[in-house]
Amino acid sequence: QVQLVESGGGLVQAGGSLRLSCAASGRTFSRNAWGWFRQAPGKEREFVGAISWNGGRQLYGDFVKDRFTISRDNAKNMVYLEMKSLKAENKEVYYCAEDETAYGLRLTANYYDYWGQGTQVTVST
Repeated sequence: QVQLVESGGGLVQAGGSLRLSCAASGRTFSRNAWGWFRQAPGKEREFVGAISWNGGRQLYGDFVKDRFTISRDNAKNMVYLEMKSLKAENKEVYYCAEDETAYGLRLTANYYDYWGQGTQVTVST
């Protein structure tokens, strides 16, 4: 059973930066891909980005506009989301997720196998 725990969320001023972490424990898959999603109240879960099992491929949502960077440390079973130039938006919960058998990068939340409980990010004005 894979356990994912996000951390690093909180309150940040517009224009600031935040680094989210996702720690994985338990059984993981060598060919997995990691994804980051976010969800605001009343909205569907939105794709933020994904990274391939070896880190060689990355894909980001259009709204990111080169402001976010995903990285992973397989030796530590960690995946990160570095966010810069944050904009004032509604409170959003950021989730990390694992696609256990990813030969490509998936943009749809329904296809990911394991999810963390999320960490809330609030950007103030």
